[in-house]
Amino acid sequence: MEEKRLRIAIQKSGRLSEKSLEIIRSCGIDFNSDSRVLREVASNFPLEFLFVRDDDIPTYVADNVADIGIVGRNELDESGYDLNVVRDLGFASCRLSIAVPGEFEYTGLKCLEGKRIATSYPRILSSVLERNGVSASLVTVAGSVEITPAVGIADCICDLVSTGTTLKMNGLKEVEEIYWTSAVMISRHGFESDGERYGILKRLLLRMDTVNNAKKKKYVLFNLPADRIDEAAAIVGGMKSPTVTPLLDRSWVSVQSVVAEDRFWSVFEDLRVLGAEGILVMPIEKMSD
Repeated sequence: MEEKRLRIAIQKSGRLSEKSLEIIRSCGIDFNSDSRVLREVASNFPLEFLFVRDDDIPTYVADNVADIGIVGRNELDESGYDLNVVRDLGFASCRLSIAVPGEFEYTGLKCLEGKRIATSYPRILSSVLERNGVSASLVTVAGSVEITPAVGIADCICDLVSTGTTLKMNGLKEVEEIYWTSAVMISRHGFESDGERYGILKRLLLRMDTVNNAKKKKYVLFNLPADRIDEAAAIVGGMKSPTVTPLLDRSWVSVQSVVAEDRFWSVFEDLRVLGAEGILVMPIEKMSD
């Protein structure tokens, strides 16, 4: 009997695709990723890849062609499909913003009343405008939104922005952020009833969570006067408690712990005040809570 596989839809090219595949590889899953191949099977994990357009991913999941997908939340919301967000993966973050020509005097969303706004995300934009009581004419375009004011198609635009460089190159200025997006993993509601494939998803999520947890932590090793252990433990914390090893000089100990990345510098400074020496900091490749 053929082995069941979890089928995942991923953008076939671009930044989101690269990051998605990087995370899956970091989970110890081996596969080829030739850009000309639109379907691939992992060699050491029951996972099958479908490489498709990003705006097709919600459709593939909704129609049961793929079990799960990794896509920008903007594409999910714009699709209108009622799908389950399994994980917010946190990468490929960007914003959907209103941008106007340099001479446009923008005073808020209300000043867009009656204006023509070009966008690739009419569902999201219309929802925002409706909540703010603004009636505007939406011009839906598939790409090159930035050129529309210059050629007279629209008065302003609503588009995804990462750095804003493309806007400036086309004589536009970003004036208001209306929506934030990042990569999410999606599935159909009720997918958990598919026992075998859902079990594979849980295994994949465990690996992904282990990798992501490690990225947010640092492994810290330092020497400390033995009579300051309790104070040091209060500073560094740890998964349960720090590991303490006696040194040849019994008045000193070696302490090992895991510290959150965003706390590291305050912990480092407090340990120095406490008399810690030889503080060694190392990245963590994998870590399970």
